[in-house]
Amino acid sequence: SANPVHSLADSNRFVKALRSLDTVVVIDVAMTETARQADYILPAATQYEKAEATFFNFEFPENYFHLRRPLFEPLGDALPEAEIHSRLVEAAGAMPLPLCKELRKILKSRGLSSFRDRLFAAISDNPDLGKLIPVILYRTLGQNLERSVAEGAVLLPLSIELAQRESASLRRAGFKGEDPISLSETLFEAILEGSSGVVFSRESNDSALQRLGNDGRIRLDIPELLEELKLLAEIDEDNSTSEYPFILMAGERRDYSANTIYRDSNWRRKDLDGALRINPDDAEKYGLTSDDSVQITTSVGSAITRIEITDRMQAGHISLPNGYGLDSTSGERSGVALNELTSAANCDRFVNTPHHKNVPAKIEAIV
Repeated sequence: SANPVHSLADSNRFVKALRSLDTVVVIDVAMTETARQADYILPAATQYEKAEATFFNFEFPENYFHLRRPLFEPLGDALPEAEIHSRLVEAAGAMPLPLCKELRKILKSRGLSSFRDRLFAAISDNPDLGKLIPVILYRTLGQNLERSVAEGAVLLPLSIELAQRESASLRRAGFKGEDPISLSETLFEAILEGSSGVVFSRESNDSALQRLGNDGRIRLDIPELLEELKLLAEIDEDNSTSEYPFILMAGERRDYSANTIYRDSNWRRKDLDGALRINPDDAEKYGLTSDDSVQITTSVGSAITRIEITDRMQAGHISLPNGYGLDSTSGERSGVALNELTSAANCDRFVNTPHHKNVPAKIEAIV
């Protein structure tokens, strides 16, 4: 469910890397650029065809969680990822089938508490089972839940961890329980039953400030970043050279930019191919008029694109939008795939984030 052939800098190198492997398997909802490089493609159900969760919390002091039900049955042979992962583990002979059978029996005869205790005892005896918890839960507890929320079985250990760490917050949200374990059970049941979501914890200003530590201070003095700030006065922001005289902003947000889930460019009402924007003086210098095509080249790749002349661009700067350069189901591409032009080596030295907004480039008119 990622698309590195399109979404990572130096993506052409990623294509070569994938092609060097013996076997490539992709699990995704669409025939992405990465999926086209795979030996096997396992089609996953979309977000409307499986249980999914909302992870955004913007409602301080309340924290909200929503386990969303599917609206439709999956199309064709598509399956939820939980089912795909479980089948792969089973086919590999790695699923602890006797334990799963025992856990299902315990769950049916003695309930959730006994099920939980036996599962954790098994993991304590064999820590290697820990990495299989999601598929074990899906194949045991998940089968005992409503089919529409079977994937929610994986929330049981997360509920326990949260209750052990933040029991006061859960109690402020109205959950009851004598200890963290019983508290987690009421939380888990509320998530499964809350078809419109549930407030799972409630904070206060005092409780939030207590997370800062004993002295209540927010630490802003990160030595490495303070040293970096001293360099700003010395930095020449113009990274252009005689070979690459332009600075490309690779990833401008425009009216019809979108993420890669939109595979068909026909949804756009304008700028269908994501034109390269250029300053009028630069266009005149190169003898270009609007809608001319140019070849743009960087240190790692090149592409053909239409130009749009606009005084919104500074001289020496050009811009291409994000969300383009995707292959349609017919294999046709609309716009430029930016990461075929961006280099992984031209990056921030702390976390290696590519400098997408400052890419040295050159353009050549196409006659």
